[in-house]
Amino acid sequence: MLQKKTVDDLQVKGKRVLVRCDFNVPLQDGVITDDNRITAALPTIKKLMGDGAKVILCSHMGKPKGEPKPELSLAPVAKRLSELLGKEVVFAKDDTVVGENAKAAVAKMQDGDVVLLENTRYRKEETKNEENFSKELASLADIYVDDAFGSSHRAHCSTVGVTEFVEESAVGYLMEKEIAFLGNAVNNPVRPFVAILGGSKVSDKINVINNLLEKVDTLIIGGGMAYTFAVAQGGQVGDSLLEEDKVPYAKEMIEKAKAKGVNFLLPVDTVITKEFKNDTEYKTVPTGEIPEGWMGLDIGEKTREIFADAIKGAKTVVWNGPMGVFEMENFAKGTKAVAEAMAAIDATTIIGGGDSAAAVNQLGFGDKMTHISTGGGASLEFLEGKELPGVAAVDDK
Repeated sequence: MLQKKTVDDLQVKGKRVLVRCDFNVPLQDGVITDDNRITAALPTIKKLMGDGAKVILCSHMGKPKGEPKPELSLAPVAKRLSELLGKEVVFAKDDTVVGENAKAAVAKMQDGDVVLLENTRYRKEETKNEENFSKELASLADIYVDDAFGSSHRAHCSTVGVTEFVEESAVGYLMEKEIAFLGNAVNNPVRPFVAILGGSKVSDKINVINNLLEKVDTLIIGGGMAYTFAVAQGGQVGDSLLEEDKVPYAKEMIEKAKAKGVNFLLPVDTVITKEFKNDTEYKTVPTGEIPEGWMGLDIGEKTREIFADAIKGAKTVVWNGPMGVFEMENFAKGTKAVAEAMAAIDATTIIGGGDSAAAVNQLGFGDKMTHISTGGGASLEFLEGKELPGVAAVDDK
């Protein structure tokens, strides 16, 4: 595992510390509807405050595409953070992110104070990782801490560029936990190691499947991507989601699993319907025997049992992507069965962000999992075996 400097390795008293957080939270009419990402950042912020740092926070929100969009301002985040920390978090309102307000707010800081900068993506340089903006961010701080795993697969000014212009850099607690869990799960798992992949497209998971087949004992495939595998095995999938151009690849992966001795599980039955909505007629048929005019929206009952059985014996489980259209109650049963099976075992259970995290939390199993990743795209790239730019940029121990 990469040994990166962490916040515990830093001497921060009296120092200005720039912390890249992931405050990309959902807003409705200026109100935060889910503050999980904010609460997840608190341990790192509190540690730095307690050690006497001047804590300067930055994050992106949404896609303002390099211009100030008031509805994507981080002002509501400053307010929520103030409530959670029981201390005023000064919001530096600058359309240029590092402007007069930011400089003045930082100049006034006492040890233990917290300032939040405006949305880093108000600057077009941010996503291009241009040096001028990286230098401006770094000019506010002595030390940089990256605690935004969800953005660590992007080489931006606030995740990579800034590290070149500060005295030292480290990862925060959240980032450290992600690297430890995802990294160890994949590279040094307690066996049996089971990976479950779902979601709609094979193309999103091509490299993940390939990498995991080198490492797992069992690979389970569900969700929309399973229909491409069904066709690879000679089946009919009706109007289900299908990526014709990925059929040869699916065949290749089935062969690779055989060659590696990996237990490769695909759905044996499928819940099908004629219309993409919850309150419509549905029935279960064997996978590969879906008639024209019908589409698969969930794994069937037999498949749920087979998948749950495979999970029962595991010591490490990584899950990315739902088994069906879990937003519709009638087609959430497969996803629920997987979540239940994972919740019931004594093993390291890791949810790889995105839709799987949403599903597990909605179904009420969140607190039963060992670790729920905060980054969908980042956790996928981790599972692909890629080095993430935001992790690579931080100082080694």
